[in-house]
Amino acid sequence: MNSAQPIAPASADADEQFLDTVTGIADGPLAGLANRIDQEGYYPLDIMAQLGQAGALGAHLDGNGQRFDLAIAAMQRVSRRCGTTGFLVWAHQVCGLYLEQSGNPALSGERLAAHSQGLRFGGTALSNPMKALSGIERMALVANPDGDGYRVNGVLPWVSHIGAGQYCGALAAVRDAQGNDLGEIMFLLDCDDQVELRQCPAFAGMEGSSTWGIRLNDYPVTPERIIASPARPFIARIRGGFILLQVGMALGVAEGALESMIDVEGQLGHVNQFLDDRPAQLQAELADMMQRLATLARTPYDTSRDYLLDVLDLRAQGAEFALRAAQSAMLHQGARGYVLSAAAQRRLREAQFVGIVTPAIKHLRWEMDQLSREQWPQPREGAQ
Repeated sequence: MNSAQPIAPASADADEQFLDTVTGIADGPLAGLANRIDQEGYYPLDIMAQLGQAGALGAHLDGNGQRFDLAIAAMQRVSRRCGTTGFLVWAHQVCGLYLEQSGNPALSGERLAAHSQGLRFGGTALSNPMKALSGIERMALVANPDGDGYRVNGVLPWVSHIGAGQYCGALAAVRDAQGNDLGEIMFLLDCDDQVELRQCPAFAGMEGSSTWGIRLNDYPVTPERIIASPARPFIARIRGGFILLQVGMALGVAEGALESMIDVEGQLGHVNQFLDDRPAQLQAELADMMQRLATLARTPYDTSRDYLLDVLDLRAQGAEFALRAAQSAMLHQGARGYVLSAAAQRRLREAQFVGIVTPAIKHLRWEMDQLSREQWPQPREGAQ
């Protein structure tokens, strides 16, 4: 591990100082950019760089103390002010997870250090693979063996936190010349001149997430780019952490919605008291979910059935909670929340995104149903 990487705080006082720094970035420059990010599609790499220097993009890494709790808390502080930037933090954090857990020196050394410090930027292209491995859709990328590497072809319609000179973790089905299935590989996809980036349609929100379509035509995957081969044991190991990190985004958006409700209590509390999902009730639910989250964050690489069920359940509840809180904030705010530039209006769209981003609520429920039927594929004994 590069010694230049920021080290995650190791004491209660240091934890508080770390989160205060992240909160200062979120409540200061990020809050001032939130509407521009939402309405103009501004891609806040400047904010991401500040968060990287503060240690928010790498606190969960083994080399920094494996503080998933702090990484999630940082994401929550960011998402409270801007759900799009919270999503970028998640995408960046999981890409760092891929790099470190790959065990590939070409990925886990200086490249990881630059990534975790916000000096370089990259996301994840695992939306299609996560659904494909669950049997929901087909794998979009196909890799054909080519010497000691592969050639990859295919199209991914939505990949976020990428751009020219950036990168993402991706996964492809491996097939030989006869079309036989040889499993899957996971690799780092560099968005260089061999990658075609395609503009996506305008979204209802998340326009500042730098989301592109990707077309690969004989894209070369050399050994230096391999994250995992075979990929399934690796995915089984990091899947819990991948999903758990997203809870910070859900709870942050919900927390911001709660603030919008509380902001109008003085003026509208006399009529808002007749609405459902009042602030005190939602705050109690939020506290309960944060307590559950803290427990699960202690063992992010647990691959047991019960642990994954708990993670999936909390992630689904977090998305549903964000939707309820955002809807309630709109009703509490009334007409002032229906203005396009209003934070309550933006959070309603952000909460909807939390409910549909992979794994979506329906995908989470699918996974929980499969697990409850004991059809979940377990990693092979000894797999890393």
